[in-house]
Amino acid sequence: MTIVTENQTATDLKSIAQDLVARAMKSGATAAECVIREGDEFSTLVRLGQIETLKESGSKSVGIRVFFGKRGASTYSSDFSREGLDRMVKSALELAKITSEDPFAGIPDADQLGQLTCNLDLYHEDVYSLPGPERIDYARRAEKAAMDFDARIKNSEGGSFDAATGCKVLANSHGFVGEYRRSYCSVAAVPIAQNDDGAMQRDYWYSVARTLKKLDPPEKVGKIAAERTLRRLGAKKAKTAQVPIVFDPMVSSSILEHIFEGVNGDSVYRGASFLAGKLGQKIAGDNVTVIDDGTMPGGFGTSPFDGEGIPTRRTIVVENGVLKSYLLNTYTAKKLGMQTTGNASRGLAGTPGIGPGNYFLQPGQKSPQELIGGIKEGLYVTEFLGHGVNLVTGDYSRGASGLWISGGELTYPVEEITVAGNLKQIFFNISEIANDLEFRGSVAAPTIRIDGLTVGGE
Repeated sequence: MTIVTENQTATDLKSIAQDLVARAMKSGATAAECVIREGDEFSTLVRLGQIETLKESGSKSVGIRVFFGKRGASTYSSDFSREGLDRMVKSALELAKITSEDPFAGIPDADQLGQLTCNLDLYHEDVYSLPGPERIDYARRAEKAAMDFDARIKNSEGGSFDAATGCKVLANSHGFVGEYRRSYCSVAAVPIAQNDDGAMQRDYWYSVARTLKKLDPPEKVGKIAAERTLRRLGAKKAKTAQVPIVFDPMVSSSILEHIFEGVNGDSVYRGASFLAGKLGQKIAGDNVTVIDDGTMPGGFGTSPFDGEGIPTRRTIVVENGVLKSYLLNTYTAKKLGMQTTGNASRGLAGTPGIGPGNYFLQPGQKSPQELIGGIKEGLYVTEFLGHGVNLVTGDYSRGASGLWISGGELTYPVEEITVAGNLKQIFFNISEIANDLEFRGSVAAPTIRIDGLTVGGE
């Protein structure tokens, strides 16, 4: 068996994964798969100009899943010594022999396995190119830009800079072995503003990218954070009314996440989704098209293969309002009598779950300003509080804050309000979609207008 040294390469990790799979098979397993993750992280938080936290860490861990027929079990470890790996494999084999049988358990068939071979632009070494003092300065500059923007910015929850790189290796007993690297960096600021009567408000802004070259300057991040915070000062309750509601992109993605939860194969086969049994049916307005695409170069949800070694792909989930596909891994696909969509997501142990690729609502033609300009009276939501969504019934009620729209313009801030309706109607009532789609993670949506919701206030 290969033993890990301090400076492990991806090739070494691949051979370790293959060795562990072969070891399990020699011990009688009928199928096995191994995952290895290795990564480095840096994080700093500067508050009022002083370093509050500074973290730098590296990690390496391994997990194995084995099967005896339809019985399966998994174990994981961060101990890469010969004894540690021996214990991990032995434990998985012993557990698999005593677990219950599951007729749908197993790894994917060999003919389903594979990976994208094109350059997906996921890894850039420059995220670690800044010396430590300059990384800290990134965080300090973001906070300073926010604090210097206006005299009403009197405090701060800090400016931050984060960087991370990671490597994932997957091997299984059908001969599949794959690996990929990812990088990530971000800068953020969270200022606190105070008006003359002592009332305070906070907001934030951030930039995130796979390479330092695409990260917004800290000064820009701090300025936007300050502007977002200042516009919340003097917030008051709105009167209860049924008016058009516009979702800022930072919150419109939450509506998209509810669709994801509804098309998640786990929820569907359990009958715990309001979209179960709705394939081929109209679930939203004609203007709603939702796509899951794990192949977009540089995307935050991009990878050459999913958590089971299935090539990632582009899946149209909703097309012109019609539900076209659920999102599945091989287990939920078998349960539903379908084919996997390459959306398996997994950690080191346990059975794979389901995760998004780059999952987004297709943008429209109007700018956000044009969309808001067509509303006489309405609400522009910038933040949701708490969780009040029933994914079985679709009932929806969430605390919110934002800005009141009057005469086609954002006028004054509002808070301590609720937005209520039902998801089944909400998706049909998305009346307009703006053109400002921007990915800040694997799930993204532009500004959207929804009619028919109730704003609960005074």
